[in-house]
Amino acid sequence: MEKAIFHHPRAKIQDYAPIVGRSTIEELGALAERLSGKVIQNINSTFTGGGVAEILTRMAPLLNQLGVDARWTTIKGSEGFFDVTKKFHNALHGRKEHISPEDFSLFLDVNKKNIEELKFQGDIIFIHDPQPIALIAKKKELGEKWIWRCHVDVSNPDKKVWEFLRNFVVEYDAAVFSAPNFAQQLPIRQFMISPSIDPLSDKNKELPTEIIDSVLNRYGLDKDRPIIAQISRFDYLKDPLGVIQAFEMARKSMDCQLVLAGGTASDDPESEKVLEEIRERASGNPDIHILLIPPESDMEINALQHAATVIMQKSIKEGFGLTVTEALWKGKPVVASAVGGIPLQVKNRFTGLLCHSVEGAAYAIKRLLSNPEYALWLGKNAREHVRQNFLITRHLKDYLLLFISLYYNSDEIYL
Repeated sequence: MEKAIFHHPRAKIQDYAPIVGRSTIEELGALAERLSGKVIQNINSTFTGGGVAEILTRMAPLLNQLGVDARWTTIKGSEGFFDVTKKFHNALHGRKEHISPEDFSLFLDVNKKNIEELKFQGDIIFIHDPQPIALIAKKKELGEKWIWRCHVDVSNPDKKVWEFLRNFVVEYDAAVFSAPNFAQQLPIRQFMISPSIDPLSDKNKELPTEIIDSVLNRYGLDKDRPIIAQISRFDYLKDPLGVIQAFEMARKSMDCQLVLAGGTASDDPESEKVLEEIRERASGNPDIHILLIPPESDMEINALQHAATVIMQKSIKEGFGLTVTEALWKGKPVVASAVGGIPLQVKNRFTGLLCHSVEGAAYAIKRLLSNPEYALWLGKNAREHVRQNFLITRHLKDYLLLFISLYYNSDEIYL
């Protein structure tokens, strides 16, 4: 299935110049010229839900604006297939999962069906995450360049699942990971490219006070009391129950309210069960607000992040954690677990506070609520850290250099 409508984002590539500088935009144009005539075909498992879809929604149109023919296709899969790939996801993060021979067979059967039905049309086939990884079987027939982009933390994976996937990974021309510690020993070229946020998207742009207030009113939140918020997909690995525990500890001595807001993803069948559990855990506490945010609600998420006094991301495991990036960009003090790609973003006691337990998270919340000047200082540092490292213009540059590197030796890449 191909993304039929590639409407350009409201923001044009030139609109980023006031944020990152005109020279950055000119450099992107010069790099894009080196890919003239090449087609980049992105393939993943869903058009909505999760960080991968969110990045591609913004990035593909901007690549096209720069003159690079970027396309986006998704595979088709049954509910059973996505149950299996969710198990893969958890197992790659090190969680114990029972994965049967039938599960592996189903995974291969769905990929084989997609190989037969998909229209492959790229000079570079850019595969995102494990769901479509076995499409690499088409490489010998097509003879194009193939990249596997891993968005999850595979630093300590379940060995059986990783060995299964590794048999496909080694057939690619290159693999891309989000952080240095995610990488594995591989006989192919590896690249470290962190994800990014779009500062001009509805989720990250500045909002007028009246829009923020209207969202708070709609969800029954008190704008005059501190708001602790975690805005993330409903997933056990995001530890929503741990967030509630930390909030309850902090609430004993600090007046505040908790917002747990998020959505579900079409390729994550477990999320409905998680949502049900946290609703039950929070029932009866008027200071805990569990909000199911529907897709395409970027403005509401933006408003909730802007309204928050402290933003949490208490993940047990994490890929990169774009919800952390969003919070830092909004100048918010962040309390986050020291897992996955989060420590690349949260420099402890400089751009936010890292925690290692429920008790540590509760202590950090209390520290920030009782010291607003310190919280403000962390927020200012955080925004600048994102400006320098985690905006979409940097991400575009890294991807353009990656694509170019497939056709040139390293000493031949120059402007």
